[in-house]
Amino acid sequence: MAGLKHLLQRVWLGSEGAAATVAQAPEERANSLENPSTTLADAAPWLINAMGGGIGPTGVSVTPESAMRLSAVYACVRVIAEDIASLPLHVFRPLERGKDRATDVPAYALLHDSPNPLMTSFSWREMTMAHVLLWGRGLAEIEFSRGGEPIGLWPIAPWLVRPRLVTGGLELEYQVTLPGRTVTLPGWKVLDIPGMSFDGLNALSVIGAAKNAIGLGMAAEEFGARFFGNASRPAGYLKIPAGVKTGDAKEVLRSWNDSNQGLNNAARTALLMSGAEWQKIGLTNDEAQFLETRKFQVTEIARMFRVPPHMVADLERATFSNIEHQALQYVVHTLRPWLVRIEQELKRKLFAGTDLMAEFSVQGLLRGDIKARSEYYVRGRQWGWLSANDIREMENQNPIEGGDLYLTPSNMQDAAKLDGNQSGDPAADPNADPKAQQEQQ
Repeated sequence: MAGLKHLLQRVWLGSEGAAATVAQAPEERANSLENPSTTLADAAPWLINAMGGGIGPTGVSVTPESAMRLSAVYACVRVIAEDIASLPLHVFRPLERGKDRATDVPAYALLHDSPNPLMTSFSWREMTMAHVLLWGRGLAEIEFSRGGEPIGLWPIAPWLVRPRLVTGGLELEYQVTLPGRTVTLPGWKVLDIPGMSFDGLNALSVIGAAKNAIGLGMAAEEFGARFFGNASRPAGYLKIPAGVKTGDAKEVLRSWNDSNQGLNNAARTALLMSGAEWQKIGLTNDEAQFLETRKFQVTEIARMFRVPPHMVADLERATFSNIEHQALQYVVHTLRPWLVRIEQELKRKLFAGTDLMAEFSVQGLLRGDIKARSEYYVRGRQWGWLSANDIREMENQNPIEGGDLYLTPSNMQDAAKLDGNQSGDPAADPNADPKAQQEQQ
């Protein structure tokens, strides 16, 4: 509970409009979520359920905040969030053939550079994806100009938001629970990037779906910490011969602990007095296998987030021959679905009724090694579908003069001009000039 209260105290949104929050005077912010006097009793009961997770069979409480303390969860969330945040995001305008960057519209700088005066595009997208992965959805209030142009995106904490259907189920609105009041935002004013859903309204968080797997990983980590901290059981015992006085036995034990406990005393030679013997306690099968359990949980959690294990530093099954293909599959099967969700929501809320569209550039992530890229460029250059400047652009190099020329093999001919002549011999062409044929003969 304390974790949720801590999160509530850090939420930005403290007024009907997040943009207005920045301009508020100090006295007007007295009732904002930064007020530490706010208690969980002020929150609606559904708020706790919206966090996802809960207490599983292991008895460990799994919430988005506690799950991030597990290294596998933290690594998976960080990998996906940072990768999507680092991808170039541009606004395009379609041409008759192809498309062109629409750098003249306000939304271009909004998405590419900075969505609001307090954040960069990278930090906003990183935070939004963390919200989606942990809470099931990422939200932002859209600030429009008087002319209807989007000019700001202000994050809304997902644990404060409850979507609901209105107008006979034809429209969405979002209830934002604040201390002492509830603010309602219409659907057209909220950018909503949800995860998987069973009803199209409530999103399923990975934390909620993987509660048991994450709880087992957290329990194994806690067991390991307690075991190696010597809080679970002793590593052995001293066997004192009969007849030794209690005071002497305690002195032998104190001397043993002073000489052998701690990392500084590791591997030191022990001196046992009064006929004492050291008896080591072996590990049970359950204790010896907990490391295997921890390794398996890393794979299990990576599977839930659809992240290749090698990307969270699990290289047990990674090889030189398959790791590149796994990286490409990660782009196609993990990142691409999230990118499509974001692009379609941006189109629906920011560019509705226009021909503009937002797209991520993933070409850099799909590039192979230098040998594979060289073969690709050679074929494209030889067969005329890549120019020198096309290749230089893909390699992040500046264009050169005359580099826009497209080449083609000298033995290639236009099939349409042959008009059925598949041999390529002009003399066999029935439409060829008879005089020209005689001269060739």
